[in-house]
Order: sequence, then structure tokens, then C-alpha cells
Amino acid sequence: MGRNKYSQHEIDIIAMLLRKKCSGTRFQQKEIRHQLRVNFEFNISDFNEQGKAFGDKELQEAIQRGAIVILDDATIADMKAKRARDKARDEAARQAEAVENGGETDWQEAMKEWEKWENSEEAKNEK
Repeated sequence: MGRNKYSQHEIDIIAMLLRKKCSGTRFQQKEIRHQLRVNFEFNISDFNEQGKAFGDKELQEAIQRGAIVILDDATIADMKAKRARDKARDEAARQAEAVENGGETDWQEAMKEWEKWENSEEAKNEK
């Protein structure tokens, strides 16, 4: 599930992309859906009926029924910053747990060891 809160500017861009999607080739439609998911965390499947096309008209209907909420730019910026902090925290916790369980190598520690070895006399002698 993606977001359901957007700024008016984001809604304007999403509406433009949806208009392009409806008139594009299959490949263009796929690329636009990808842009919507990655750039706006907007998943069409969160707002439409399965099997039906989703365009600008359906976007406006989703806004009217309250499925999509329009907030001011500052609130959206704060929300995005919090999501980024939460995502970074969760990723750090996941990586630490994986290293602790032996499932993954701590790449930052491995890089430090590599640089230490690369600058050592042993490495210089091998070159």
C-alpha cells in the first residue's frame, strides 16, 4: 500500500501522468505506473476496481470520496521526511539483525578491513 495523502502539486502531476498513461502504448503505460509507484508511492490498485482503467476522472472521484486526501506542501514534506527516517531506521535494524544472525556481512566493516589491508605493507609487496 502506498500513500493516500498528497499535495495539490503532486495531484496535478499524477493527473498528468494518468492522462499520458491512458493514451500511451503498453510499454509507456508500464513506465508511467512505475514512475507513479517510485516517485509518488501511488499505487493505482489502492484506489480503483480491479480490471477497470484508472485515469484522471477516477483520480478526481477518489479525491471526492475521500480515498485520497490533499494536504499542504509543508505537511507533505514533513510526512516524507518522517517516512525516510523510519525507513532508514528499519533498514539499519534489519541489517544489524542479519549481521548478528550471520546471514549477512557488515559491508561497512568489511570495507574498513579491505582499506586497512590495501594500505598495509603486505598489499604493497603483492603489487
